[in-house]
Amino acid sequence: MKRILIVEDDRAIAEIERDFFEIEGFEVVLVTDGKEGYQKAITEKFDLILLDLMLPHMDGFEICRNIRGKIDIPILMVTARTEDIDKIRGLGLGADDYISKPFSPTELVARVKANLAQYERVRNSVTGEKTDFNMRELLQIGPIKVNLLTHRVYVNEQEIELKNKEYELLVYLMTNHDIVLNKEQLYENIWGMDTVGDLKTVAVHINRLREKLEKDPQNPVWIQTVWGAGYRFHIS
Repeated sequence: MKRILIVEDDRAIAEIERDFFEIEGFEVVLVTDGKEGYQKAITEKFDLILLDLMLPHMDGFEICRNIRGKIDIPILMVTARTEDIDKIRGLGLGADDYISKPFSPTELVARVKANLAQYERVRNSVTGEKTDFNMRELLQIGPIKVNLLTHRVYVNEQEIELKNKEYELLVYLMTNHDIVLNKEQLYENIWGMDTVGDLKTVAVHINRLREKLEKDPQNPVWIQTVWGAGYRFHIS
């Protein structure tokens, strides 16, 4: 049974979410206070955290930033805000995905299931089980090197830190190098479902990767935009 932590200050919404997850067989812990949610996250074992942004005593941004270095599980942010900057900030702090209010409970459950499935797939690649990504131990193109067993990434022999979805996206692009992949394809393969999610998620992660991999992120050599079509990892 998968265990989910819901940190949501609107109890009515939180209870509806809890009911739908419990119907689907999840165990749910519900918290309405930011500080209490943070303490639960770092002291108890969960498979996924559903994290609202606007919380009393400690907001979702701060919780995400503080727990991401301590635990490695999917974090799905929930926001009533429509500004892209909030979504970009949340993803940059280590959230794996986000969903905007209002949303249907069935959509929320589907997004959670997809994130859990993708996380399990990547985790299994480390333990040596057969997956799409463990075809060989080392993946290297130019100065970019990925150890598929340890999930460590190097650029010009210097290790760089990638968030979960940044790592998955990089590996997928590199294993499909010189193939143009549109946002819908990337979202489906990296986030594990079709495009019910916001495709800005893909663009944000592409930009984060460029900032960490490219010498000049504004003029990328490796992760190129093919205007009107998508992205490709280019072999120069």
